Parts: sequence; structure tokens; C-alpha cells
Amino acid sequence: MKTMNHHFTSKVLLNLLCILLCVVIFAPLFWIILNSLKTNQELFKNSLSLPQVWRFDNYAKAWKLGLYKYFGNSVLVSSISLCAILIFSSLLAYGLTRFKAKGVGIIFIIVLGGMALSEQVALVPLYKMLKALQIYDTYFAVILPYIAFRIPFTVFLMRAYFISIPAELEEAAIVDGYNSFQIFTKIIVPISKPIFASCAIVNLNFVWNEFLFANVFLNNKAIQTIPIGLMTFRGDLKIDYTTTLAGLIIASLPLIILFFCMSKQFVRGLTAGAVKG
Repeated sequence: MKTMNHHFTSKVLLNLLCILLCVVIFAPLFWIILNSLKTNQELFKNSLSLPQVWRFDNYAKAWKLGLYKYFGNSVLVSSISLCAILIFSSLLAYGLTRFKAKGVGIIFIIVLGGMALSEQVALVPLYKMLKALQIYDTYFAVILPYIAFRIPFTVFLMRAYFISIPAELEEAAIVDGYNSFQIFTKIIVPISKPIFASCAIVNLNFVWNEFLFANVFLNNKAIQTIPIGLMTFRGDLKIDYTTTLAGLIIASLPLIILFFCMSKQFVRGLTAGAVKG
């Protein structure tokens, strides 16, 4: 009887903790959505009240103010960066996992060392390098740093997952005449969808919302991404807060949709990586 009571109490506390976490996570999102449907006067008068008139036209206004252009730039930059990060990281992680050549351990340590390098420290050297390469204020000015900064962490996650794949699968493929590249593309990649999904979501969250590099390396408004584009909603004398909040919601939609579509694979990938890492 005492054991049953203890189990019931633990279950209740766990549920209360989950409810509390949901409130903490969703309260700011609810506040942004609520106030994105108001006027600026209603927002400052009482930010927790319901709108007198639900102004969905704030979303259309944000889109017409140029958000569609920044949205397209973010899609382009994120797509190229994400594809490159996944391709290079998966090939490197597979090589570090399966090929037992000399120096593999040192290469892995050097790659992991990239995780210790902060964006702020690398800002000035990167600026000079981009100027020297004459790609400053182009899409590549942010795409290349995004790829370089995300490869170490992605390799770390993928390597942990690849270690968990039985070597017998690859030995059977070798008997069937597969070479290393065919084994990777036809066997390793198909059974590694969870870790690819996890890495895609984690890296897209970084690339889509990155502000520092985009703010320093992109001056041309025609190629600026969403985090910088939302700053242009701020006028010289006043800020249209409700339109900006509507723009924030629009900018968040791709990540939210992607996470719900790939949440199952995301959790499986992180769990497998955590256990085997």
C-alpha cells in the first residue's frame, strides 16, 4: 500500500512539473501571438488583454513591408548551409568512425576543438578573410562561417550514432561487392535518418536565427536574412511593435512546422547519440 501511494505521489508531481514546464515554454509564445493581433495602443495599454478587433492584417502588413524578401534570403542561405553541413559532417564522421588510419584520433580532437571557438572571437579574423576573398556582403559571407561553425558539433553527434551501427552490415555489403562510398550512401545514410533529422533541426535553428554574422557581414538589404530584416521594421521615430511581433511569428513558422514533422526522428537521434556517445 505504501509503495502504491509513493508511486501515485511521484506520478502527480511529475505531471505537475510537466504542466509547469509547458506554461513556462508556451506563455511567451502565447503573449507574442496575442499582441501581434492588436494595435500598438492596445499593446501598451494592457498587453495581457484580448484585442478589441483581431487584426490579422498585421501579418499581411509585415509580409508586404519586405518580410517576403528576407524570408526568401533566409531560405536560400539556410538550405545551402544545411545541406553542406550534413554532407560534410556525415562523411567526416563516417570516416572517423570506420577508417582506422593513423592520426584519426588527433583529427577528431582537432574537429571537436572547433566547438570551443566562439563567434565573437572569430569575428574580426573572419571579416578580414572575407574582404581578402572578395566575398564580403554576399551570401557566401555568412554561408561559409555557418558551415564551418556547425561542422564540429554535427560531427560529434553523428559519430556517436555511427558507432552504434553494427559492423556486420558493412561486412555483408563488402561481400556483395560494395565499395566504401556505396556502403555509406546505400546502407549508412538510410538507417541514420534519426541523427540526420536531429542534426537538421539543431543546425537549422542556429542558421535561421543567427544574428551576429548576418549583421556584420551583410550590408546589402537585398540579401539580408530575417533576423536583420526584422530590424528594418524599426523607424527613425517610432517602432511598429505589433507588426514586428507578427513578423516574428511568420519567421518562426518554418522551424515549428519542421520540428513537428520530424519530432519523432529528432528524439530518436538525440537519444541514440546520448547513449552511445
